[in-house]
Amino acid sequence: MFKKDLLGLKDMTAEEITGILDHAVGMKEAFVGGRQLSSLSGKCVTTLFYENSTRTKNSFETAARMLGARTMSVSAATSSVQKGESLIDTGKTLDALRTDAIVIRHSMAGAPHLLAANVKACVVNAGDGMNEHPTQSLLDLFTMREKFGTIKGLRVVLVGDVRHSRVARSNLWALEKLGAETVVVGPCTLIPKGIEDLGCEVSYDIEDALIGANVVMGLRIQRERQKAGLFPSLAEYSAEFGINADRLYGICENALVMHPGPVNRGVELSGEVADCANSAINGQVTNGVAVRMAVMDILVGGRG
Repeated sequence: MFKKDLLGLKDMTAEEITGILDHAVGMKEAFVGGRQLSSLSGKCVTTLFYENSTRTKNSFETAARMLGARTMSVSAATSSVQKGESLIDTGKTLDALRTDAIVIRHSMAGAPHLLAANVKACVVNAGDGMNEHPTQSLLDLFTMREKFGTIKGLRVVLVGDVRHSRVARSNLWALEKLGAETVVVGPCTLIPKGIEDLGCEVSYDIEDALIGANVVMGLRIQRERQKAGLFPSLAEYSAEFGINADRLYGICENALVMHPGPVNRGVELSGEVADCANSAINGQVTNGVAVRMAVMDILVGGRG
């Protein structure tokens, strides 16, 4: 399916992506049923995170343990990175500790690729700067397919901070490969030039963009990556682009509501929308474990 690593979806085929989603079906059955698997018994999976995480880090560690692997966790804030150790040297140290897979999150785009080129372990990209977040996209695709039965022909609207979103990029590449219609919408300062080259429509009018939507995905306003004020205030952003009950129920009442998390309630989504019957936000978390089980079973367990 793919060779040693999962670094992004840009260069993967529709067949490879679908293969992971298909494999994740059985993984979800095992996870929600509490059935421990043993395909990674005797293996070690290490999470190496240079940025904060709740969902992704714990999801990968849960997935590894569900497959029978032992786990190690390395945080840049408490490791020898603080003493000046390079990424490559950290990776080689983990190789020497006989880890079988390194799950890396890093603020620099391309860091997982650099690591993969210099270690024997499998490398999985858990988010690199503003570049890609492949397993988040895979769990999003899994969630959509679970709801609608197919991704082909769906109208998927991504709302918010597209400029800084690695989730948006992975999703746009993957959704185009699988035959969905995609729209990005937000303030002009948060829509990067050339984004339409990824096969999406660009809109600056949320109410127009939501017409006919099957899936509405809010994207977090990433204030930690913004070096200048790109909109007047969070309140104004919410008024112009927030997904609230009036917009959801008035325009696309049956649309599936998604968000990669964490949600800034009252900004990207109102609390009512985040908790509504159409919301798949918590389901995405569950599906994330299943998809990451599938990825590691294929890469580390050799099931691809």
